[in-house]
Amino acid sequence: MDLVWPASAWALWFAALAAAFGLTTRRAAAAPAAPAPPAPPAVVELLRGLRAGELFHATVFELARREWVTIRGDRLSLSAQGEGRVWPYEQWVLDRVAARLAGAPQAPVVALMPDSGDLDAEFVPLVRQSAIDLGLARRRWQSMLVPLLLAAALVVPWYVTISHAGVSWPGWIATAGAFVAGVALLLGGRGFLLTPLGREAAGPEPAPVDARQEGIFTGDGWRGVLVEPAPRDAGAPKRQEVEGRVVKRWIVAEHGDDLSSSRTCYVALHDGVSERAAAYRAKERFYQDVLPGDHVRLLVNPRRGSVVSVLAHERRW
Repeated sequence: MDLVWPASAWALWFAALAAAFGLTTRRAAAAPAAPAPPAPPAVVELLRGLRAGELFHATVFELARREWVTIRGDRLSLSAQGEGRVWPYEQWVLDRVAARLAGAPQAPVVALMPDSGDLDAEFVPLVRQSAIDLGLARRRWQSMLVPLLLAAALVVPWYVTISHAGVSWPGWIATAGAFVAGVALLLGGRGFLLTPLGREAAGPEPAPVDARQEGIFTGDGWRGVLVEPAPRDAGAPKRQEVEGRVVKRWIVAEHGDDLSSSRTCYVALHDGVSERAAAYRAKERFYQDVLPGDHVRLLVNPRRGSVVSVLAHERRW
């Protein structure tokens, strides 16, 4: 079975894909001409790669800061008038909150969280568009023409592979690979890239050694506490159990001159009693799986201040 022609066809397609992505990446790597403009918290959180639920929380607290909504304890109510410009994604949140209140004067914050499907389909695109309007992000492709052409071009290496290999393992691999790659290109749409100004605005976010005020959820309601690194003790055992509610997640991102980047994930836990929450370094898989408000029991390494494994996880939302 001669696979030279199929290999050549796939190599040409990957070369075209790399060239298309390389051109857009180099265009995004130009040095910023001016300092990054002030950006709303939800936009900054989006640029840092946080999920829809956290973008929603960031928007709610920003609206509370500008008095468009009022949060007392764990209850939220709408205000008659606030301060400053209302971004389209903020108006979306206000409209959804009003709809969920259904005329009631107030409701628990946790009851006002929209469904994740609505957040991903309607809310997040509005936040992305605000980032683009601010010059902090741009579309990878000016239109859908490029991803459509790349997806359509997959027919060539797939056909060459099938015609040479027939119904065999190379043919099955080519079919599955072409399908997955085509779907990924089409679902990715026009793409979303941070501009140099966007990377400047995104971070790196202040490291956890800089204690700062955060909005959190405990059994007693929403309130502000300090977040500080988990204490490290070289003489402590290598494993220790901790329990509490996740009050904040964030990423410290570092960007190199060669466009390389590294990410360190942090999760802060609060026991509902202390004035301070302890921040632990966490693996990205755990970081992606939790949201503020979740109750967890963790096995941590107190010598390194890092999460080793998850013993129990109770979702709040």
